[in-house]
Amino acid sequence: MAALFTSREALGGNMGFAANLKTIVVATDLLGTSEAALEYARKLASAYGARLILAHGLDPVDYAAVEGVPGRVLRRLTEDARVSLDEMASDLLREGIHSHTEVRQGAVVQMLLDVIRQYNAGLIVLGTRGQHGAGPLAVGAIAEQLVRRADCPVLAVAADWNAGEYRPLPGGPVLLAMERNEALASAVDAASALAHTFQRTLIVVHARTAAEASAFLNPCASTLEQLGIATTGDFPVRCVVKDGNPAEALTQAVDQFKPSILVIGVKRKSDSTGPHGTAFNLLASSRAPVLCVPAALASDLPEIDVKVSVEIS
Repeated sequence: MAALFTSREALGGNMGFAANLKTIVVATDLLGTSEAALEYARKLASAYGARLILAHGLDPVDYAAVEGVPGRVLRRLTEDARVSLDEMASDLLREGIHSHTEVRQGAVVQMLLDVIRQYNAGLIVLGTRGQHGAGPLAVGAIAEQLVRRADCPVLAVAADWNAGEYRPLPGGPVLLAMERNEALASAVDAASALAHTFQRTLIVVHARTAAEASAFLNPCASTLEQLGIATTGDFPVRCVVKDGNPAEALTQAVDQFKPSILVIGVKRKSDSTGPHGTAFNLLASSRAPVLCVPAALASDLPEIDVKVSVEIS
């Protein structure tokens, strides 16, 4: 079943994603896992004129059992990391991208949070292992903590996101998960900004509940009309409604549309501990880059006129 409607009024949203994307932190591991993350960050930096902060953390706890003097080992590793990051920075400068390097000792997550706050970053990008997504351990140890605690959106890019059958389609769309939580308006803003900047189709995916399905409700239409889409009308918007579990529905959408990025709004707090919810399930399994956007203060949007094609499957 398909329908076409026009949303003419934006009642709320957040215009902060594009405006705040002046500085991007890239978490580097120097082991190859973060290469895809750096490549994605370079594209964003070029498009938005942002500078990159190449951050690398060395946790002394990881080297406590190294034979010899741990301090001496860490000093050598720190020097090697600085050399590697300086080479990356030189390559970026040749492309016209300004960057700065940060090599610090201490707990990696706290180090990244400190760098984000010091440079007032609008985004942090980190790599995951790929193959089977980030995996629950990686999500629990790094990505989940960043999503819960960082003052900016978190973009996780699988190491093999642009390889083989997982390569996105040329000009692949921006996929937006319609998670009905306090961060939805910010996620709409971020997804719209990316679709506008890179001239991609914005595909909004909503997992319809059993009650909505039995009542033949179209949740996409009502929610989009309430939020509006921050666009000047120069990129197409599609809304796809799928029945079933949200994580499974979004995984199906990723396989179907091969997006260049998946955007989802996330709750900053939860009564449960450990990886949970749609966003963390996707972080642990998705080959598509996942942008987790926290809630932010809403601001008024201008009146818009957006034609949205709705598909229910």
